[in-house]
Amino acid sequence: MQDLATGGAAGVGGIDPRLDLAEEIDRLRHERDAIILAHYYQEGEIQDLADVVGDSLALAQAAAKHKKKVIAFAGVHFMAETAKILNPESTVVVPDLAAGCSLADRCPPDEFRAFLDRHPGHVVISYVNCSAAVKAMSDIICTSGNAEKIVRSVPADQPIVFAPDQWLARFIIKKTGRPMVYWPGSCIVHEVFNAQQIARLKVQHPGALVIAHPECEEPVLALADYIGSTKGLLEFSQRSSATTFIVATEAGILHQMRKADPAKTYIPAPTNEGCACNLCPHMKLNTLEKLYLCLRDLTNQIVMDEQLRLRALKPLQRMLELS
Repeated sequence: MQDLATGGAAGVGGIDPRLDLAEEIDRLRHERDAIILAHYYQEGEIQDLADVVGDSLALAQAAAKHKKKVIAFAGVHFMAETAKILNPESTVVVPDLAAGCSLADRCPPDEFRAFLDRHPGHVVISYVNCSAAVKAMSDIICTSGNAEKIVRSVPADQPIVFAPDQWLARFIIKKTGRPMVYWPGSCIVHEVFNAQQIARLKVQHPGALVIAHPECEEPVLALADYIGSTKGLLEFSQRSSATTFIVATEAGILHQMRKADPAKTYIPAPTNEGCACNLCPHMKLNTLEKLYLCLRDLTNQIVMDEQLRLRALKPLQRMLELS
C-alpha cells in the first residue's frame, strides 16, 4: 500500500504580514516540542532556522536520534517518509506536500517489483532517494555518502541490484570493481550539467577545482577533482587549500560553503542551457511561510500504513547499523 498524506497544501494566505516569521517558527518549535530538519538544498533562510542541516544520511540519523513530538522536515517527500518510518510516534509535517523527487518518481513501485522479479536471488540496495514502497522491497538502504561501504559489506559472491540512480551505481561499480544490475534512473538536477561548459569554466578560472556529486553523469565526473556526497563536497571545500571551486550539485549547498569559508569563491556549475541556475524545483517549493504554517496548523502530515512502514524500516535500520 502506498503511503498517504493528510492536510491541505500550505499557502501564504492567512499570515499576518506584521509577524516576524523566524521568531514565530522558533516559538512554535518550542511549543510543539518540534525539531526542524532541513536539507542542504533548501533556501538559506530555512537552513539558518533549522536544528539540523544536512544531507540524506545526516538527516536520517538525526530523525532516528532526536525523539520529538513533531518533526518538521524541510526537504522532499521521500525524506519526510524516512523520518516517519524511523519515528512512528512523532507527527511528521512538511511545508509543501508537492515537494517530490524526480529520482523517486522515476522508479514506480510496480515497475520496480517486475524488475526485481527478473533478477531473483539478488541483494537489493536502494539509494535513499526512493519511495517507502521501494524501500520496503529492498534489503539495505544507502546514501551517496555510504553507498561504497554498503556495497562492500555484501559478500563478493552475492549478486546485487542497485536502485534507482544509474550514475551513482556506475560510480560505485568503478570504485569497487563490483558488478551490479542497476535501475536506469537519474536526477533532473544532476543530469543536466554540461561537461564542455564546465571545462571552459575551468580554463577561465585557473586553479579552480571541480567538485561533483556522484549523481552527475560520467562526462562531468571525469572532469571532477573530487567526487562525493553533498556533505562530502562541503567538507572537501573547507579542508582544501584551493580558493575557487566549481560546484556540480544543487546550488543550495553554496549557502553552507559560503558560511563556512566566505573568503573562498564557489561557482555553480553550468547546465546544458548555459546558465549557472541549477536549482531543484521540488526543494524550492518549500518556503519560510509554508514552514510556519505547517508548524502552526500541523498540516501536511505524513501518514503511513503500518505494514509498509515496518517493511521499509528493516533496510533503513540495516543502513544505520552499517553507518
